[in-house]
Amino acid sequence: MPRVALSPLQLACVLGLIHAAFSLYWALGGRWLLETVGQGPRELLKSGPLSVGASLGLIALFKAAAAILPVLNGQDRLPWPKLWRGISWVGGVFLILYGGVNTLVAWGVLSGLVASPGYNRSAMLGHAALWDPLFLLWGAALVLHLWLSRPVRT
Repeated sequence: MPRVALSPLQLACVLGLIHAAFSLYWALGGRWLLETVGQGPRELLKSGPLSVGASLGLIALFKAAAAILPVLNGQDRLPWPKLWRGISWVGGVFLILYGGVNTLVAWGVLSGLVASPGYNRSAMLGHAALWDPLFLLWGAALVLHLWLSRPVRT
């Protein structure tokens, strides 16, 4: 693998692990920045701590796997490398679209360009300035790595 491809891959992994770490933190009962993610996790809180822990724990596990598996595949440590590479492409494009659209919509709501009466300002700020841009950057770094490390055709 070309050396230049490692830096975006490492960045993608770090960004994904940040997302995973917060999900795990909330799964274990932490509350810092929870108000910045909106209703989803807060609705889980109403169903009891066990539901929250299990749900957010699974989300944390999924995010961590999505961050680490491309690194392992890039180091040729996984079977079926083409499969994992394809999954990484799909995941990276999804993260770019999801993070990009949600960032734009959140900024649109905050600026008044998009009508959303009664929105939660803390959650909207979290999506506009933290969580969704983090998804966007994670996806962009992953896709950049995949592009830079693509097989050369002769």
